Amino acid sequence: MLLRQLEYLVALARERHFARAAAACFVSQPSLSAAIRRLEHELDVPIVRRARRYEGLTPEGEVVLAWAHRILAERDALRQELSALRGGLTGTLRLGIVPTALPAASLLTNPFCERHPRARVSLESLSSAEITHGFARFELDAAMTYLDDDELRHVRRFPLYEERYVLLTPDRGPTPDQGPPATAATARWADVAALPLCLLGQRMRNRRIIDEYFAADGAKAEPAIESDSVAGLYAHLRGGRWSSVISHAWLHMFGVPDGMRVVPLEGPAHGPRVGLVVAEGDPQSVLAEALLKVAREAGVRDALDALLHTYLDVRS
Repeated sequence: MLLRQLEYLVALARERHFARAAAACFVSQPSLSAAIRRLEHELDVPIVRRARRYEGLTPEGEVVLAWAHRILAERDALRQELSALRGGLTGTLRLGIVPTALPAASLLTNPFCERHPRARVSLESLSSAEITHGFARFELDAAMTYLDDDELRHVRRFPLYEERYVLLTPDRGPTPDQGPPATAATARWADVAALPLCLLGQRMRNRRIIDEYFAADGAKAEPAIESDSVAGLYAHLRGGRWSSVISHAWLHMFGVPDGMRVVPLEGPAHGPRVGLVVAEGDPQSVLAEALLKVAREAGVRDALDALLHTYLDVRS
């Protein structure tokens, strides 16, 4: 049994198509198919359910796939450990990040790359469920995600920061519905609900949390514009027409657009904890351990809090 055969099987399970899997592995489709048939012969089990097209794996194939992920992860861990002994980490750190944490990712990845210049980082924006799946398949070394996710098991958690929600709104316009007065020190959730709003979509956890906060103040937000990304949301805020409730972590990447200001919210304004998650047990990712060490020294919480206070001081 060759590692290349296992790589082909993993690619086939991921792509669910022989031609796409072959292209991803930079081989011809007949070569990939023949390699998987040889693997079936060596293990004496059917792995792929075949018809005119790919129809999935057999029960035995699912077991082989799970072992393939583990064996390939062990190989990668070996390579990483040997590279560290040779004088510097190499390889690619595979980092999954929930979309609302992406704006703060550089607070970890920049110092990681400075400390390990021969290593690379591959960032992927993933939902919480996709991150759980990625760990199960040994497809991720680490993740930035919500730490209270009950679906995440067999992982180590390191807190980075707690989401803090603030109102991002245009400077006072000619009509009252364009935002609280410039002299207002804070804003109530019920008052914010009456503004022309641009928010993340309801599938996003951030949106579900702030909807609960609106409801606790007896209000319901009905945004005119919804986005499935923070970048999409900010693209509309720059027009100066819309307001939004944002996480303070987004200020690190996007800041405050011209003509807008940050206003603290009265009542609940703290969301869940965001942290770095790495798999526990074997195989240990040397790259993930290196990132965890960087996280312990990065001071992400303090950096984001200081940035928020800077924007609040500007308006005071």
